[in-house]
Parts: sequence; structure tokens; C-alpha cells
Amino acid sequence: MITANILNLFDQTIFYGTITVTGGRIDQIHRLGPERVGEPYALPGFVDAHVHVESSLLTPPQFARLAVVHGTVATVSDPHEIGNVLGVAGVQYMLDEARRVPFKFMFGAPSCVPATPFEMAGATIGVQDIRQLLAQKEIGYLAEMMNFPGVLHQDSDVMAKIALAQAFNKPIDGHAPGLTGDDAQHYMDAGISTDHECFTYEEGLDKAQRGMNILIREGSAARNFDALIPLLAQFPEQIMFCSDDKHPDTLAEGHINQLVVRALEKGNSLWHVLRAACLNPVLHYRLPVGLLREGDPADYIIVNNLQDFRVQQTVINGEVVAEDGQSGISDLRSEHVNKFDCSLKEPADFSVYTAEGPTTNSAGLIRVIGALDGQLITNELHLAPKRVGNELVADVDQDVLKLVVVNRYQDTPPAVAFIKNFGLKHGAIASSVGHDSHNITAVGCDDESICRAVNLIIDAGGGLSAVTGGESEQDEKEVMSRRAFLHLATTPETYLVALPVAGLMTDRDGYAVADDYRRLDNFVKQELGSTLAAPFMTLSFMALLVIPNLKLSDKGLFNGLSFSFVSLETENG
Repeated sequence: MITANILNLFDQTIFYGTITVTGGRIDQIHRLGPERVGEPYALPGFVDAHVHVESSLLTPPQFARLAVVHGTVATVSDPHEIGNVLGVAGVQYMLDEARRVPFKFMFGAPSCVPATPFEMAGATIGVQDIRQLLAQKEIGYLAEMMNFPGVLHQDSDVMAKIALAQAFNKPIDGHAPGLTGDDAQHYMDAGISTDHECFTYEEGLDKAQRGMNILIREGSAARNFDALIPLLAQFPEQIMFCSDDKHPDTLAEGHINQLVVRALEKGNSLWHVLRAACLNPVLHYRLPVGLLREGDPADYIIVNNLQDFRVQQTVINGEVVAEDGQSGISDLRSEHVNKFDCSLKEPADFSVYTAEGPTTNSAGLIRVIGALDGQLITNELHLAPKRVGNELVADVDQDVLKLVVVNRYQDTPPAVAFIKNFGLKHGAIASSVGHDSHNITAVGCDDESICRAVNLIIDAGGGLSAVTGGESEQDEKEVMSRRAFLHLATTPETYLVALPVAGLMTDRDGYAVADDYRRLDNFVKQELGSTLAAPFMTLSFMALLVIPNLKLSDKGLFNGLSFSFVSLETENG
């Protein structure tokens, strides 16, 4: 029996009482009297309304170990990251792993694998695969429909997947950044009910006024909370909180609980905030999550007060899964499934030459990706490149670095472009987490460093790497030979966090991975000079073609507005 101040989110009352649990369900809630200030509070657990578990770099059991400490009892999880690598088998892997822990994962059927036909993914999830997935009870919805042009133009495969979700009576998640007006209405009319990609208040307002459920996202890279939180007071029944993509270091520090505190600090109603954090996701997705009512599953949290929401205890199905900052979920190992079929590269593979060989400092312009800190969208810049003869090279002084995407599923020539605003002064970083197809993405100041960073990833079968400029070949070989024994292979010049599960995740202790990632992140910022808040998370989205404006796939430079490939050199270049 638990005695605390009890919050009823339905009638918006607080009273002092007891909670009795029998067989994992709430048997009785007994009112003892009015709220007692100074006593702890019991309320429904928090729900992340849209997250890619894979982006935490952790397997589902390890993700759950960290999340429950912050009062999260459930997630609405889109497994399209591993789906792009391993197809339906990858989705099934996530389901199997989720069953191993007392945490309520609700997975969706990935609607866009591959995300576009303009990149090479490791698998395809077709209409019949969607049918197979949606038939499973554990698949609760059709995951984000990123192909909004396909919806607007009534693409047959896109509409068939939407029709299947409707036939199974399961919600359809949206993904339509920047879409407003009549186009947004047509997108919604197809049956799509949410969007987590709004990045301005005006866009969110337009969609909310049309009846769309708006998910306010605050992840490790994309941070839209401040822009969108004013919508909560206007549309409390349509707002949910989500992280979308959250790296292990920030997950170890906090989750939806942080958004609750921030929303309250901005003067929002307690009941509106808790509706977004606890109630709306459960109702919209019909999650099997209790809401602190008699007969419900015993899913609730105990917090110290209603200001800072320090979680004292997290309970799922009547089982205490976290208490006073310590997780009660076991540290489990998992099978290492993967797909990595490319060979090591040479520095010359990343060279770029112009057709004619203008002199150095020519006025010819190239398209450069303008990275934006805290956003998934990018700008298209037209800048004069640095040239050495007829070769285009990184211009560190102007913070115009080389960006590459290496197909990890087969040997093809790397795609090369240029990017601004990463801030690296020397060296390179690389990652096999490259949304959505998860080819290897790297950014660096010279071809040799880029090659070393990429080869560390290939040799490890996936991971995150960082190298300084000027290491010897022997240094790199020593690191590779040690990697069989170390999870975080380092020298003073090289860092690697290995991700052996699909090149996306690790089953190591999540807190240790968070520490390793924190050290890697600090190395990239302090030693290499990156000015971004989350350089690896930002890098992972530079190949995400469905987010405008300019991105790079393994097949070339891509304009997300016209949905077409473009040349590196501009028309007047």
C-alpha cells in the first residue's frame, strides 16, 4: 500500500490517500483527506510520445534501464532505424528485446523503408510487410509517414500502407516539416493524426487549428520546445511531449520529466502539462498504460513535489522499477545482429575535382550545406570553395569542411560535398548512425583524417569515431588491434565507441555508454573545436533527405524542397 497525495488527471483534483495494488493492477484508491503539503505525490508515469530507441545508441533493455529512473513508464517507438538496416527482422528484434524488461514499449510499423528512392538502405519494408507487422498486437500504429509528397500525390504504395493502418484501426503518425495550409490539410485528410516535425510556432498553430495532434520535441539535436510550448495553453488536448532522438548522455540526465519542469516554469497549468506528459499519449495511441484509476495497470510514479518533480519511485505493473535514482531493471546482454558489407577506404576516395581547373580563389561557387545548431533542417549556401589546382578542399578558416557519405551495404564510390558550421579545426568525426538509411557519414578537415575516421567505423562494424589530424598509420593499427578488447578504443588522437548491434546500438551498460559518449563528445568539442551542442547527433541528420533544405545521400547532393539531386557546383560555378 502506498500513501501519498494522489493526482487525478481526469477531474483535476489532488487528495491525500492510499493506493492498493493486487496482481499488478490498482485494486483500490482510498481518499483520506485533502492534499497534505510536504508529503510526496503519486501520479501516472510519463510517456515519450515519439522516440527512436536506436538513437539512444542503446538496446531496448538498456534504454529502459535509464528511462525509468526519470519516471518514464512507456514510449511510442518508431523502429525505422533498425528497419532500414535489417528490415522486418530488425523490427522483430526490437519487439523481442522489449519483452525482456518490465517497460511498456509500443512499437510502430515503419512506413518509409527506405525513406526515399534516392539512397541505398539495407532493406525494404513493403506493403505486405506492413500488413504482417500491423497484424501483431504489439505493433500499435503506422509509424511516421515521412513521404508527405507521396501522400499529396496519392502514391499507390503510400496510400496502400495508410489504408492498412485504417483497416486495422491503428493511428497513423505524421512527419511533414514546413507543410502548412491546403497541403497540410490534404495530408491530414489522408488519415494522418500527428506531427513531431513542427519547428516554428506558426507552423504548429496552423496544423493544430486544423485538428492535428502536435508533438513538442526536445531531443539531443532537434529542440523545438521553446518555439512550440505556447501551443499547450491553446490546445491542451492535442499536445504531447517527445524526444524523437536522444543520445545516452542526455538520457542519463533526464527525459520527459525535464519538459514537465520547463513547461511549469513557463507558467503553464499543471493539468495541461501532465495531460501532455502522461494522459494524451495513452489516450491517442490506446497504450496499455495505467492512468492511476481503480482497475488500471499499476503504472505510476512518486515525486517529491509538484515543482521540481524529483522522481522517488517508478512503478510498472505493480513492480518497482526505479527508486531514488537507481534503476531496478537488469543490465542485460543482447544478440549482436548487423549488416556491414563495405571495404576499407583510401584517402583518394574522398578527393573532389572540378571538370576544368580554375585558378585558386576563382569566383565559381559551390552548394554548401549550412548546418543549424538544434535543428534538423539545413540551409543551402552558395560559397566560393577553396581550390588547390582543380581540386576542391576543406577551408578550415571559413569553417567549410568536407562532408562524405559512404555506402555501408556495398562498395560504391563515396558521395562528397561541403558543409558549414561544424567548427572543426582539425581531424574528422564519423558515424554509422546516419538517418535514415544509416550509411557512414563523416565530416572533416582533410581527406586523410576523414579516411581514418571512416575506416575505424568499417573495421568495427559500426560506431562513432573521432580522430585528430596527423596520426601515423601505426597509431591507427594499434587502435584497431586493441578494439577487440576495448569497448571505447582510444589513444590521445583517436576515439571509437563501437555499436555492434546493427551499427546503431550497443548492449553494454547504458550508464557506461553514456560516460563513453560524454568523453567522445567532449573530445570533439574541446580538442577538435566543434561549436555544435551535439555534433554527432547533428551529423547523423545530414543524410536525412526528407528534411529540407540541402542534404547528402550516398548517391549525391540532394535538395529536400524539390526532392531531386543537384550538382555540387552552382549553375554559375
